[in-house]
Amino acid sequence: MAKLAFPPLILFFLLSFIPSQAALPLHTPIQKDHSTGQYIISAYLKTPLKLTKLLLDLGATYSWVNCDDYISSTYQHIPCNGSLAKTIIDYGCMNTCDDPPGPNCGNNSSIFLPNNPIKAVDYRKVYGVNAALVDSLALPDTQGSLVSINNFIFSCARTGFLKGLAKGVTGLASLGNSMLSIPVQINKAFSSSPNCFAMCLSGSTSQPGLALFGSKGPYNFLQGIDLSKSLVYTPLLFNPLGRDSDPDTHRLSPEYYLGLTSIKVNGKVVALNKTLLAIDASSSFNLTTTKPVKPFGACYPASAVKNTQMGPAVPIIELVLDRQDVVWKMFGSNSMVRVTKKSVDLWCLGFVDGGGIDGPSIVIGGHQLEDNLLQFDLQSKKLGFSSSILSKGTNCADFKFSTGKI
Repeated sequence: MAKLAFPPLILFFLLSFIPSQAALPLHTPIQKDHSTGQYIISAYLKTPLKLTKLLLDLGATYSWVNCDDYISSTYQHIPCNGSLAKTIIDYGCMNTCDDPPGPNCGNNSSIFLPNNPIKAVDYRKVYGVNAALVDSLALPDTQGSLVSINNFIFSCARTGFLKGLAKGVTGLASLGNSMLSIPVQINKAFSSSPNCFAMCLSGSTSQPGLALFGSKGPYNFLQGIDLSKSLVYTPLLFNPLGRDSDPDTHRLSPEYYLGLTSIKVNGKVVALNKTLLAIDASSSFNLTTTKPVKPFGACYPASAVKNTQMGPAVPIIELVLDRQDVVWKMFGSNSMVRVTKKSVDLWCLGFVDGGGIDGPSIVIGGHQLEDNLLQFDLQSKKLGFSSSILSKGTNCADFKFSTGKI
């Protein structure tokens, strides 16, 4: 079984602000922080609205924001005995708060237990119980106008939760399969729109990709290319035993899983390790290997590998999913990673041993997703994927955002 997961978006425009009744889709850029490899999504929070950078997480149940310096005139705690508390996945009640009243602290308020997927939180030093809040969240529509989602539910978190996150990031944006994720809360605010979001991570070193919420297409990129017509669909699977799941309440993990039946390299089924589904790259790629660089297990001299429109010229890796004709193709731009340091110049196979036996067989990471359009249809429980859009003569940085400035 394969899992879609990676540990994140920066907005550069603002024309006007309107309440939550505009037409969707809403959209926002996804910016890669190259010093950490994290993908950053930005949203407007608080009153007055403030641009907030958040780590994008496809496997989180809810979003969280550092509240140590959170200032907003519209935030509210969620009363423990209120109707809203009964509809959210809370972890208890803060009956009496010992700290001064504020976003982090409210009597008789619901609480969350957020986590940092990049660096484990030291709960000996950082208070792990945090208040659940509601406040305004806003994202731009395709005309550049900010659209408000009122009563957006998220968790506070202390400053200690930010360790390991990219510079300027003050929280986490949940895009998981959860009633509290950003796409699902947007769908609640716009119930006539599809419960669906699309994502395209940019492989550019400087230009962003994007996320689109509440639309199944068209997804128009430059040169008039509608990438919604290039999607192939496979069922989304949900794990009763994965991250944030709860067998006692039958709560499924918010992570996204796909059924994987086989892997092909150069059109031929490759031998798989039955427990790890590891690719035997040395024999399949028909290239002379060299001493690998950690954490990679198979590397090749860069001088021996030609460059093409689709990245380094290596055999195509095909993930055969629920049917033999549903195939996710990974070209060199997604399967290989360039390593240049000191006297080393290599192309390395971008798959590493996760080291565990209890998790999914394969985790599809951010590098494998770059310049691939993904559509998460949460209503129909299926994933639409394009394979590399470099073959279409475009890329994820070619989406034409509305113009304007903050």
